[in-house]
Amino acid sequence: MAKNKLSVKKISELTGLSPATVSNALSGRRAVSKEASEKIAEVIKNLGYTTNSRKTLKNIKFVVFRKSGLIIDESVFHTAVIEGVEAEAKEHGLSTIFVKLQGDDVDYADQVRKLVTDPEAAIVLLATEMSSEDFEPFRNCPCPIILLDGWDEQGCFSSVLIDNFHSAFNAVEHLIANGHTEIGYLSGSFRIDAFKSREIGYLAGLSSHNLKAKSDYKFVLTPKLEAAYQDMKEYLAKKPKLPTAFFADNDLIALGCLKALVESGYRVPEDVSIVGFDDLNFCVLSNPALSTIHVNKPEMGREAVRRLIDFVENGNSTPFKIASTTTFVERDSVKKIKK
Repeated sequence: MAKNKLSVKKISELTGLSPATVSNALSGRRAVSKEASEKIAEVIKNLGYTTNSRKTLKNIKFVVFRKSGLIIDESVFHTAVIEGVEAEAKEHGLSTIFVKLQGDDVDYADQVRKLVTDPEAAIVLLATEMSSEDFEPFRNCPCPIILLDGWDEQGCFSSVLIDNFHSAFNAVEHLIANGHTEIGYLSGSFRIDAFKSREIGYLAGLSSHNLKAKSDYKFVLTPKLEAAYQDMKEYLAKKPKLPTAFFADNDLIALGCLKALVESGYRVPEDVSIVGFDDLNFCVLSNPALSTIHVNKPEMGREAVRRLIDFVENGNSTPFKIASTTTFVERDSVKKIKK
């Protein structure tokens, strides 16, 4: 028998389940009961219906969500992730479409509704700057979607993100292993979820060695290179007491701080050590070269596409969270203190 295009309404009528339950089971946005899943599967099998398939999936939409722009405007993170998305999509015969969303546009919700109604597309949503309210227009979208570098506290979406907590914890461990016990925190002023997790990891790293975070050692900087530099110059003009080392929320903050310290007469790492996060390409060009945390950004993009294709082909309805592990890259910005 020729297979028909899937109708949520028809399956709802045949199973006695609500259209919302059927839609959630087919889309994978929300988990449904085993009994409901089996009913739906039986109808599909017996009557020859098909869910969305590779025959209908033709495009991967890479959607960049921008709110303040303080994180993504200068970061090359999403550029590197795009390389992975494009490469994996191409290997599966899919094209990649790039879309930008401005979260504070008055017609933001309308933009989302138009975006998610393409039956031939699945969405990789760069959620770096997103907060809970920004996800609302996406909650019942009809196409497959996966979050990248962010997550939804309600657990409605699958995500591929960085293991921020353990990465920051390990960075603090590295500083402590090099003899540092006075470790400060360079905090991004715009508090995305990733930064919040990194701060928790930083605090846990100190606590695991019975060290306390000192409020005087927490410097709040704008998470952009030039702005972080200017902010740090203002701090240093007041001649504050400095720790022997800093952990920074990202490389742009770390590099801005490094430049301000050097211009203000401090030596890095002799007077102050610094560790960044992201391993941007130009970290090797700073003087000294910045020790940082390497994130495999292209692989995160590839994994997001692989998971979308798996969902389309197999209909896995359980939301998941995949945390990409990182590696510490030791360069020249950390001094080993003799005990």
